Amino acid sequence: MHRIVKKTIKYAGYIFLLLTIGLIVGISYLYFSADMMQPKHEPMIPLREMPYADTIIMAPAEVIYNDTLDLRFYADNFLRHSESGLWELFVRGDALERGDAIGKLSADLLHHQEKVFIDQIREIIPSDSYLKFLRFFIVLFNRNLGANVPEEYREEIYGISQSCTHEYDFIGTPYERQLNYHSAHDLGHAMQDYMLVGCSSFAVWGTQSADSSLLIGRNFDFYVGDAFAENKQVAFYAPEKGYKFASVGWPGMIGVLSGMNEAGLTVTINAAKSAVPTGSATPISILTREILQYASTIEEAFAIAEKRKTFVSESILIGSAKDGKAAIIEKSPEKTVLFTGKEPDRLICTNHYQSEAFSEDERNLENIRTSDSPYRFARLEELINENQPLDTKAAASILRNRKGLQDIDLGLANEMAVNQFIAHHSVIFQPEKRLMWVSTSPWQCGKYVAYDLNKVFKDYILLKQEIFIPELTIPADKFIDTPEFQHLLTYKKLTPLLLKKIRKKEKIEESVLKTYQASNPSLYYVYEVIGDYYEAMQQPHQAIAYWQQALKRPIPKLQEKERIQQKIQKQSKDGKES
Repeated sequence: MHRIVKKTIKYAGYIFLLLTIGLIVGISYLYFSADMMQPKHEPMIPLREMPYADTIIMAPAEVIYNDTLDLRFYADNFLRHSESGLWELFVRGDALERGDAIGKLSADLLHHQEKVFIDQIREIIPSDSYLKFLRFFIVLFNRNLGANVPEEYREEIYGISQSCTHEYDFIGTPYERQLNYHSAHDLGHAMQDYMLVGCSSFAVWGTQSADSSLLIGRNFDFYVGDAFAENKQVAFYAPEKGYKFASVGWPGMIGVLSGMNEAGLTVTINAAKSAVPTGSATPISILTREILQYASTIEEAFAIAEKRKTFVSESILIGSAKDGKAAIIEKSPEKTVLFTGKEPDRLICTNHYQSEAFSEDERNLENIRTSDSPYRFARLEELINENQPLDTKAAASILRNRKGLQDIDLGLANEMAVNQFIAHHSVIFQPEKRLMWVSTSPWQCGKYVAYDLNKVFKDYILLKQEIFIPELTIPADKFIDTPEFQHLLTYKKLTPLLLKKIRKKEKIEESVLKTYQASNPSLYYVYEVIGDYYEAMQQPHQAIAYWQQALKRPIPKLQEKERIQQKIQKQSKDGKES
């Protein structure tokens, strides 16, 4: 009997060893066979005419700086820093030419953008060893990403990557990193209990628009730290193929988050609830880039969306000057549906699906039940009803609104509000006039500057001065001149400092806690943080008292409410046992 047991253990050990070797070999094969499909050819270096002696010679183009105008030229492309604080990029040509120009013109901005992104990751993963493991995981996960990104956009990304730093090569080559960054949006909102992207948008036309033409407003509530949003960019593209278009994002981002093309087609994206993806597919921003560059109608946009497989769920609001209306493409990894609305002359889009096709979808039903998306949807309905018919100034006031239903005080920076004070950018479109307004810092509180796409694409070579239209500027929100706004800045400054001290269990002065509570007294999260501090200081009665205060205030998500309730239950139970 003893011999049989020994043999069984011995053979089980062999089987386990073989399985382990097989797993290692399999993972190694997947890792080393990963192909990001990097383009093989080098970008063409544009030439410029240079006088030499009595003749003209052709020399490689260089970036020419005009410090007086805060302007950079490279061949037929330019980058300028507007007095509004926005960076304005104009590029033209084929994919490699565009990528090369973007890289050459914005090498310093690309480095800054990558640094703040990596620094943010290091806040979560401080060890370089873990970062290298993260690279290993990303290579495995995104091993087929190249095949899911059209060749044109891979070439553009490759052209950009030639000007990127090698400082972060331990994470991946510049090309690999730039390609992977375009899937960060998708991975972020799919792999978190909360979504990094929780946007609000709407469209009105006909009877609900002041001049009956299509009007679209959107907040892109994407937050990866304040430094990440320092260099907002409006990019104007004149590609060799497809339509000319404008897109709002950040340096190095060739995907589209908010944009309009010369045919008057607009695209904005709103994240929806997704299952954790098991492998890469087409990033949403790359899909919407393809739509903006190659579609002029809702039908054409839908056809492009149908042919691409994505690995997260998204609502894509499409506005069309040719159709004179808007529609929402509701896309998940399993299906693609066109939703045209349930009310005449308007569409509202937050972060849940509205079509009949998704009415029984379990993830969507859970999202409606547990998230703040339905609340913001109802608030947008209320604001549109109060302000219709809408013009651009009314649209801006809606996008800036910080109150809850029936104007209740939610506390500043509450995710239940349309304005959460985290927006990377906010945009208003009038597609039939080819006009777009882009917000300036801070968040959507700064002025909205207007761009006329007809003028930009006609007179690009003469754009050596400010290209926004001053007379159409929507003034900054008066809120930024109030004491309440200063309190908001105090709250924004103190929150990360307090969280850091709580993690380290360091003492915080009572005066600081009082200042923090006074900075945003209606926000539930203030009381949760102070409660967490007292828990760290092993003062359970004070902790419970503050958590109970948090529960008396509006809380965006069911899981956040349950999280606070669980803290109270745990402390109460520990108190009884002690």
